[in-house]
Amino acid sequence: MLQLIDITLHRGDRLLFDGLNLTMHAGHKTGVVGRNGIGKSTLFELVRRRLAPEEGQVVRPDAWRLASLEQNVAPSNRPALEFVLDGDTRLRGVERAIATAERDGDDHALGTLYADYEDAGGYEARARAGEVLGGLGFATADFDKPHKAFSGGWRITLNLARALFAPSDLLLLDEPTNHLDLDATLWLETWVRRYQGTLLAIAHDRDFLDRTMGGIVHLEDAQAKVYTGNYSAFERQRAEALERRAAQYKKQQRRVREIHAFVDRFRAKSSKARQVQSRLKALERMDRAAPVHAELPYRFSFADPKKISNPTLSLDDAAIGYDGQAVLEDVTLRVYPDDRIGVLGANGAGKTTLLRCLAGELTPLDGSMTPGRHVSVGYFAQHQLESLDLSRTPLEHLADLGFAEQDARDTLGRWGFGGGDVQRRAQTFSGGEKARLVLLLIACRQPAVLVLDEPTNHLDLDMRQALAFALQEYRGAVLLVSHDRHLLRQCADRFWLVGDGMVNRFDDDLDAYTALRQPRATRAVKPKSTRRAGPSGTERRLRQQQRRLEGRIEELTRQVDEVDRCLGEPGVHEQPDEMSRLVAARRGAIADLERLEQAWLAAEEELARLP
Repeated sequence: MLQLIDITLHRGDRLLFDGLNLTMHAGHKTGVVGRNGIGKSTLFELVRRRLAPEEGQVVRPDAWRLASLEQNVAPSNRPALEFVLDGDTRLRGVERAIATAERDGDDHALGTLYADYEDAGGYEARARAGEVLGGLGFATADFDKPHKAFSGGWRITLNLARALFAPSDLLLLDEPTNHLDLDATLWLETWVRRYQGTLLAIAHDRDFLDRTMGGIVHLEDAQAKVYTGNYSAFERQRAEALERRAAQYKKQQRRVREIHAFVDRFRAKSSKARQVQSRLKALERMDRAAPVHAELPYRFSFADPKKISNPTLSLDDAAIGYDGQAVLEDVTLRVYPDDRIGVLGANGAGKTTLLRCLAGELTPLDGSMTPGRHVSVGYFAQHQLESLDLSRTPLEHLADLGFAEQDARDTLGRWGFGGGDVQRRAQTFSGGEKARLVLLLIACRQPAVLVLDEPTNHLDLDMRQALAFALQEYRGAVLLVSHDRHLLRQCADRFWLVGDGMVNRFDDDLDAYTALRQPRATRAVKPKSTRRAGPSGTERRLRQQQRRLEGRIEELTRQVDEVDRCLGEPGVHEQPDEMSRLVAARRGAIADLERLEQAWLAAEEELARLP
């Protein structure tokens, strides 16, 4: 088991953990929650033993293999597939040893090394790495792209792929869903449920925690409290505990008032001096129950538009794309006041392309996009976090919008920027703080339409709930892309489905979409109402091609097994010519296997793009 025993740790002048205790049993999957800055990532650093506590100890079995999602990995020239394979250090070590033995002509060592390679899962490794990459949203064409060619969010997703691929007994995932779309999140949920080891995950996605975790660790007041069950169970248990604490506090305060009343009444009477002193001492000894602050720490809203047109946005026969290449075609749709639209679709289908066009950042290649006369659009996307003027403070940003200082401070306070935060330069902000500031600046401009592309990335659970409340009360239209199903359920009352170069209404609910995508997140699935009655000619051809490839892969696999059997026979190492023939045959079969597996993955990718 994993144990943190009596951990005490400061960060600067701040006491982060004070006698913290935590026990994780083998095979358990546990979510770690708590407000931003409470110490969740620091807890992981202690478990990794990259950070030593001031007091206490971290105990974990020496035999446990540990894998973790790294947030900061230097960009490299490694191809994406090789970068993921690097996560299996044992496999890479065997591969290096095989290369050395082949270079030195050490056929005796090769026999043992090939057995080690098979034991490490080397023959299936590339296929498994490709499956992980595909599940997380990478196309087959991405597998050979260098790590550094991907954007920051995609590089973190590659880091996640490497952590999932690495053999592990203990897996630490810090915000694994942050840069995933909904389909990739569904695939990850399936992967996590099948994982056999011990898992700790920091996450702010309620549905992900509900569907994958069997326990919750809540960090609060420098302590860790363990709750049995998923996140919903944790919320119920904590709400009950808060009610008990509130009742205890109320009862205690009544007793405190009674003691003060007695002391005030009889302090001057010498005959009551002993009783007065006794009650004062009782008051000092009393273990005061902390008052409960159950309210959210954020109390903001989106300013309602002064005027609004009907419809607010119109697309007519629009082709939308980049550099003359259409991603979406024949798009005709309307956005009306009070619309609450969730935009669904697989990774790469064109959701962000559609939102950029509606926000006015992308001009249609053909057709038209027409905003209403009194329409302004508030557009949130991840790239806007980087477009903030990082040299300016939140106060300065609001001053630019005409806010007086006290009004600016009051507004910032409602969005969680208090004290010295209002005068910190944005370059010192975390991702969550930058996201809050961008949303605040959008809210202050009174847009008639909010176009939000993954607004919850980096936001904690309290902020996500506050955002949902604010969107529910907002009087303008909302278009929302999010992998956070809780937010979609609370804020979207109808859906658009983007796929196959088109945008269509999805007339079912989010649970129906989730069920359609769950069996295989890498495969595009249409709603039942529009699914074809039978496979097309292209699909039949690709399926036949896959069956032929699978037959050849099985044949080559048997050949490799036979060569391995021959290599393991007594005396073969004493026959140099036979040994060289077997090693060469094996090397050729492995190369053919890898080529065929890549062809199978390419066919699967083509199938996923079929309507």
